[in-house]
Amino acid sequence: MTRLGDLERAVMDVLWDTVPATSDGVTVREVADALAGRELAYTTVMTVLDRLAGKGMVQREREGRAWRYRAMATREAHIAQIMLDALDLGGSRDAALVRFARSVTGTEADVLRAALSAEAGMAPGVGGQPAEPGAGEPGAEQLTDRVAAPPPDRAGRPDLAGGATER
Repeated sequence: MTRLGDLERAVMDVLWDTVPATSDGVTVREVADALAGRELAYTTVMTVLDRLAGKGMVQREREGRAWRYRAMATREAHIAQIMLDALDLGGSRDAALVRFARSVTGTEADVLRAALSAEAGMAPGVGGQPAEPGAGEPGAEQLTDRVAAPPPDRAGRPDLAGGATER
């Protein structure tokens, strides 16, 4: 997933914060008005939205002579994809996950445990048996509520927004 520059992030924040998923989206003028404090030219906002559409971050539909824009995925899905991409940068995924797990607050750890427990209950392990958290992974004894890591090649897996990921 694409990392966003400062202006792209500001535009996406407008879409994420002001456009409900059921909305028809917003026009360039509406985004520019929402970013009025930044004193951006209309054409600058239009260019950013066009580039975001080209990156697959926003969907646009023609309405008369204008385009209406809306985010393709939620903010949470985008952030989760960035985290997954970071794990693919190299080195040990397990070591990075352990380091991350040690850095979260108690409340965040509770959220992760609940999510992992729910995932472990849904994802069968080898031979149709329930997956054993952390089975066979180095450092797994340090984390008690883990599920098996996804395969290194995630090509074609559904992304967090519900579409297919292209790699």
